[in-house]
Amino acid sequence: MKRTLGLKIDVDTYEGMKKGVPRLLDSLSELAIKGTFYLSMGPDASGLAVLQLLKNPRFLSKMLRSNAPGLYGFKTALYGTLLPSPLIALSFPKLVRRIIAEGHEVQFHAWDHRRWQDGLPRRSEQWIRGWFDKGMTAFRGSTGKDASSFGAPAWLIDDRVLKVAGDYGFEYLSCTRAGRPFLHEGLLIPEIPSDLPCFEELGVKAAGEKILSILGDGGLHVLPVHAEVEGGIWNAHFMQLMAEIKKASYKCSHLHEINDALPGGQLEIRKYGMALLPGRSVPCAV
Repeated sequence: MKRTLGLKIDVDTYEGMKKGVPRLLDSLSELAIKGTFYLSMGPDASGLAVLQLLKNPRFLSKMLRSNAPGLYGFKTALYGTLLPSPLIALSFPKLVRRIIAEGHEVQFHAWDHRRWQDGLPRRSEQWIRGWFDKGMTAFRGSTGKDASSFGAPAWLIDDRVLKVAGDYGFEYLSCTRAGRPFLHEGLLIPEIPSDLPCFEELGVKAAGEKILSILGDGGLHVLPVHAEVEGGIWNAHFMQLMAEIKKASYKCSHLHEINDALPGGQLEIRKYGMALLPGRSVPCAV
């Protein structure tokens, strides 16, 4: 596929859903661009991230570099600790319907994003299965259909996750940071990875420059976007970047359109690995 860009838009928090998603919808409408929204359905327990500040110096560095208070807001830092955890997508049924009505794709991202991101290796397979059951039931109730794709929180997976995900009949996954699509070993489900950096990993200026440099060579790429970031204080930078991408004659597509166009029988079968990427605080699947 020549000069094709998939927009993978993750919604991780209550504030991201409430404020970031409407702003992104307005921005994408203005640019006549469609994307794939991966929705967190259940509780926002973002306040639990304070434990990472104590345990992981890289997490503190990331929070300072990305201006986390400006991105996420004060209340988000208290959800799940001093404040109750509000439900994310489940709190905004009209907004979910608006995403769909405006021609965007919606897929399943999470039930409880924070607890997956911080504790997946310690969780049992039973916990993982229950997490999927709650999230997929909520997704079906909100959209009227089953999700056909899963994008793991923080690009964090293990063999148990893929085993459970295989039981849900997903048409494709978007759970890794890799250079090109592949088939997951053992599942033979296509993976459409995010190959471009996030704004909050490198900073808007450096990330924008790197993204445009990579896109200069053409081909198929997937840009990871976060409702809290590109739909928040860095929205103007996102709009500028997408305008530049459109000038470069890129076609912006839903991920399901990319999946439909993949030469399934010719994709490599690969086993994911784990790596700490520049600007991230913990390893993710690559």
